[in-house]
Amino acid sequence: MIMTVVVVSILLLLLGYIFYGRFLANRLQLNDSNPTPACTINDGVDYVPAKPVMLLGQHLSAISAAGPIVGPILAAIWFGWLPALIWIVVGAIFIGGVHDFLSLVVSIRHKAASIGQIVKEYMSRTSYILFLSFVWLALVYVIIAFTDITAQTFKTMSAEVAFGPGVAASSVLYIMLSILMGVLLYRFNLNLKIATAIFVPMILVVVWLGPHMPASLLNFLARITVKQWDVMLLVYCFAASIMPMWLLLQPRGYLGGWLLYLTIFIGLIGAIFGGFDVQYPPINTEGIKSIVNGKPLFPILFITIACGACSGFHAIVNSGTTSKQLRRESDAKPVGYGAMLLEGLLAVLALATVMMLPKGSDMLKEDPNLIYANGIAKYLGMMGINFSVAFPFALLAFSTFVYDTLDVCTRLARYILQELLGLQTKTGGVIATVITLAVPLAFLLLTKEKGYMLAWPIFGISNQLLASLALLAISVWLIKTGKKSFYVIIPMIFMMAVTLWSLILHVLHSLSNMLGGPSIKPDMIISVIFGIVLFALSLWLIWEAFRVLVLKPSRSKESAKIAG
Repeated sequence: MIMTVVVVSILLLLLGYIFYGRFLANRLQLNDSNPTPACTINDGVDYVPAKPVMLLGQHLSAISAAGPIVGPILAAIWFGWLPALIWIVVGAIFIGGVHDFLSLVVSIRHKAASIGQIVKEYMSRTSYILFLSFVWLALVYVIIAFTDITAQTFKTMSAEVAFGPGVAASSVLYIMLSILMGVLLYRFNLNLKIATAIFVPMILVVVWLGPHMPASLLNFLARITVKQWDVMLLVYCFAASIMPMWLLLQPRGYLGGWLLYLTIFIGLIGAIFGGFDVQYPPINTEGIKSIVNGKPLFPILFITIACGACSGFHAIVNSGTTSKQLRRESDAKPVGYGAMLLEGLLAVLALATVMMLPKGSDMLKEDPNLIYANGIAKYLGMMGINFSVAFPFALLAFSTFVYDTLDVCTRLARYILQELLGLQTKTGGVIATVITLAVPLAFLLLTKEKGYMLAWPIFGISNQLLASLALLAISVWLIKTGKKSFYVIIPMIFMMAVTLWSLILHVLHSLSNMLGGPSIKPDMIISVIFGIVLFALSLWLIWEAFRVLVLKPSRSKESAKIAG
């Protein structure tokens, strides 16, 4: 039964947090007497100390998004749920959690510096420029994939009902609710407990209210095309990424965290007590032989699941926004390591929505967000909640997770482009944001099909490659500060191998389609160019690390002091 799979997964993740989390914390020598950058700088815009419970919710919402839902569902359909489950649990504990925990700690030990700045200090300026360029390209693909999957959600239809317009209306109300909460918290000093008691129930009101807005408004929203939603979501990304954190990012992330916790709770109740049997095959033998146009389970499984087990995007969030809000060093374990394991649990629950379906089910032909929403709606149906309410709730929860990542991702890409181009003024921030969003806009307008499905392979590859490069930078930091690094180097080698292998397969496949197809599509050209550039940047960074560690090894006493 699904209950057995979920309970065993929870126990393994919990044991990982207790024992391996303790091992990592001891290695890093966390000390609350060391003031964090959020406390020493505290500028009220980017550096703002946050209570652990608030930061965990915001951080988890930022890193989760569609990744731990879409990736595991696609992998389960293609390869069977068992390979996906093993990779999610093992990867989250020993690779993704390590990556997240250490990227957060190394950042706060260097005044909330980005991973790119760590690369600059411990490797070279060339490495720094290469790394930031790679990160920026990876973030652009995150924006492409998550913008379009949200737009697809807003156009969701069933046989009788158009759910999308109601979800879109609820999403707008949810953002307005978040801004109101931010104003009350930070301008009128409303107590967080009181704000929670008021605004968390209001999320449920918003879910109900969206589909019950005036028919004229819902009909107007229904007429908006996917491409128009893509454009409007990118406009939202622009506005949200330049707003002060306290006004939207923190309160919306906090509310999104509660919504995420509620969704996880519903998933747990449904999976454990619903009595659902496992119907989908554990191993899809047909998929192993020929899946995704002939690509094999190994290594495609690892880049498909992406965020559910390990994500390079997390390192950018950890060292870009979360490290600027961490109140004390000991909070790094629950926020950094714990959030990754919770994301692994979310991925397991996403798998369960596939496991309950027979192989020939028509639902398996739908988009992953609809498969996930269908599963959550079934769970809520056990509690007496009508499908017409439960399904939009699940879709709103899904789009909310994506919102949290979209504007954080745009903000981080803006930071990086400002670093690369030296645009440190407010005007420079606006220019960097416009340049960042111009690429997703062009890609999504040029693609006629579902943009997120076209972008997902290169998104998964770039995301996992980014994780391996972040682990490479952390390994260099540990080695040059005289600390043992085997627990980082081993995951780094594995991730580097499977992602570079996947990238080669993707580029060859894209080239084959270009040369053998009736016409050359713009998205094919973009995929090939991005793939070649990412591969070149990765090899160059590996060479830079080898040069620094082997050809010109050195250790700074000051660096060792900073390391702890």
